[in-house]
Amino acid sequence: MLSVEQLTFSYHKKPVLNDISFKVQAGENLAIIGESGCGKSTLLKLLYGEYDLNSGHIFWKKQEILGPKFNLVVGYDFMKYVAQEFDLMPFISVEENIGKFLSNFYPEEKKERTAELLEVVELTDFAKTKVKILSGGQKQRVALARALANQPEIMLLDEPFSHIDNFKKQSLRRNVFKYLKKKNISCVVATHDKEDVLGFADHMIVLNDHKIIESNSPENLFKSPKTPLIASFFGEFNSIDGEIIYAHQLQVVKHSKLQVQVKRSYYKGHFFLVEAILDGQTIFFEHNKALNPNEEVHITVIK
Repeated sequence: MLSVEQLTFSYHKKPVLNDISFKVQAGENLAIIGESGCGKSTLLKLLYGEYDLNSGHIFWKKQEILGPKFNLVVGYDFMKYVAQEFDLMPFISVEENIGKFLSNFYPEEKKERTAELLEVVELTDFAKTKVKILSGGQKQRVALARALANQPEIMLLDEPFSHIDNFKKQSLRRNVFKYLKKKNISCVVATHDKEDVLGFADHMIVLNDHKIIESNSPENLFKSPKTPLIASFFGEFNSIDGEIIYAHQLQVVKHSKLQVQVKRSYYKGHFFLVEAILDGQTIFFEHNKALNPNEEVHITVIK
């Protein structure tokens, strides 16, 4: 179990994180969200032991995670950290990068393990390709596979699918998180993408103003967002009479107290996102077809 106790950290006396506490059980997936610059990446680096804390403690089981003041080499064997910058070896192949830290005393096991991870990150066809000619998204997939090679007890992932195009992202995300669950590997993911969270994270914490402002399951935070920051993570939302209402919770009806004037309709695939004016305020709602500019319609809240 990962245990973070009253963690506080500053960069050159500038507060970054203050009084951060949470736990991650074995095999649990924790998502960390928040605006850019809120400290998500810094928190992962602290969990990895890359920086020294101002105060507080971090434990994995009974092992305290300590920074460079105490360790000549950053990191621990039971923990792997995949950053947004990939530390790969460019002049050797994909399979050689993945198998680099696997034992050569068991060549068949090494070969099978490498093949398994190539399949997880969908790079089997690129096994013999040198890393230097891969795209950014492919390099990110190699970094994920290499981190998994020695089957760590906990993974720290910083925007793990940010460089991967939409053609591969959905299946890759399922493969990686399913693999982590299967192997009972704990995972802490810092992300700005709700698709990394919904359907995969067991728990979620929200960072803002140097501290944790919410800690709950993704489902509970989605259904009852207490702040606009949380609602904005999940999708388009409105503030109507002081209440946070998602765009999908507004429906066009024949008569209601809420009358809006349409400004524009945006095609979103299986629905249109309609931008409209309600009492001088811009709002958004979903509809099954485009509405004409300046058209006046009535809407109601559905929950």
